[in-house]
Amino acid sequence: MLKQPEFVQVKIDKLNQNGNGVGNVSDERGRNLTVEIPFSTPNDELKISFRKYKKNYVGKIETIVNPSPERVEPKCIHFGTCGGCRWQNLPYQKQLELKENKVKDLFKELMNDQVEFRPILGCDIPWHYRNKMEFTFSSDSYEKKYLGLIMDSSRGKVFNLTECHLVNPWYAKVVNAIRQWWEESDLKAYHPNSNTGSLRVLTVREAFRSGDRLVMLTVSGNPDFALLNRHLQSFVTAVRETAEENEKGGKLSIFLRIQQALKGVSTNFYEMHLYGSDHIRETLYVKQSAFDEPNAYHFTVSPTAFFQPNTLKAEEIYSTVIELAKINQDSVVYDLYCGTGSFGLCISKYVRQVVGIELSPESVDDAKTNIRNNDVKNMTIISGAVRNVLPKITVEKIYPAPDVILVDPPRPGLDPDARKNIVELNAPKIVYISCNPLTQVNDIKEFINQGYELKVIQPIDQFPQTIHVENIVLLEKSLS
Repeated sequence: MLKQPEFVQVKIDKLNQNGNGVGNVSDERGRNLTVEIPFSTPNDELKISFRKYKKNYVGKIETIVNPSPERVEPKCIHFGTCGGCRWQNLPYQKQLELKENKVKDLFKELMNDQVEFRPILGCDIPWHYRNKMEFTFSSDSYEKKYLGLIMDSSRGKVFNLTECHLVNPWYAKVVNAIRQWWEESDLKAYHPNSNTGSLRVLTVREAFRSGDRLVMLTVSGNPDFALLNRHLQSFVTAVRETAEENEKGGKLSIFLRIQQALKGVSTNFYEMHLYGSDHIRETLYVKQSAFDEPNAYHFTVSPTAFFQPNTLKAEEIYSTVIELAKINQDSVVYDLYCGTGSFGLCISKYVRQVVGIELSPESVDDAKTNIRNNDVKNMTIISGAVRNVLPKITVEKIYPAPDVILVDPPRPGLDPDARKNIVELNAPKIVYISCNPLTQVNDIKEFINQGYELKVIQPIDQFPQTIHVENIVLLEKSLS
């Protein structure tokens, strides 16, 4: 329960694992309290309001009394409101230092003289790097309409976004155009508690190299709030007028996605192709070592398929994985949670065989298309959950045992069954890629308990201006 706020002055001592500033204050009763203050910088002197939320004390900046020497002017007008770019007020080199230290702190219990901790790999382009964003439709009790991102610490409240510096400027133009389209319509935002309203999410994607663009509108599956043909026609027109012109000559695709959500029933999705191509095209350039010429790999990406959100950084991640795995033409690689097959495809040139496993049917279809388009003969994709597929192929011995296992799970990490199945394969090497080192380190501890040794830790900044950091870990089976 939220308490009434108190007002005090505080100096920020450090940033915590959540990326928020931390300072000590005295409350009205003279107690020394530790307060967490979002959007603050170490050594800031601030006037804040704060209150207790659950077991923690959370502050809000009211005035910057004396800014830290490290504080920089945020680029975005939404900084301090948006829950995404919490570190725009920090120089980029400071962001890298903090992210590297975050990974070090998480893995410090596992570090020893045999573990190589590599310096973080930063972004050459720390702005306009994302190739996908999702924007939320919402309305308040006065039926005021909002289309944008979630406000920081707001329990899901949305603000009207007018700019975003993580993506190409045309993303914001599309958001503004669709907001205007919505304002001029009789449509309402979806309300999950009452299962009323139509509009849920606007997804926008752009391929870095081809310039292909994709816009998808996700709506409720409640037939009482279905969009009419006139709504769809005007939506397509609004998108085309804003996004069709493209300096790279890319193609525009427009989709409708229907989300059928009922209590006690699994959520179902249905896509409807409204305009243009049914996919976007992307190319990655990946090499085996720093001394090699990169190889080009061409990808088809469907509207809902996963693809690494930072194209240029994905190339560096894949090249790093190949270098760490130290594969050769006799190696067999299992690519788990393989998505559209990008890891496996990029490594296939250097190994005997790749076996990919992926749960999403859309991603599996894309992966198979990508295998054909790149004329890859030594890669197989299996559709299903890792925890179900691995025991089956282990018992049936359809494929050779792996020399290397690539693991790139969702943010929650590996479920216990999948982790157990991976250990039972007894692969000499595991390369674990994670967008959430907090869950990754817990999985790594379990692998170490099962006879693996931690060899290399390589943090990578795929998401500048945010608190998030990617991390790659190499594990090798102990010989003892």
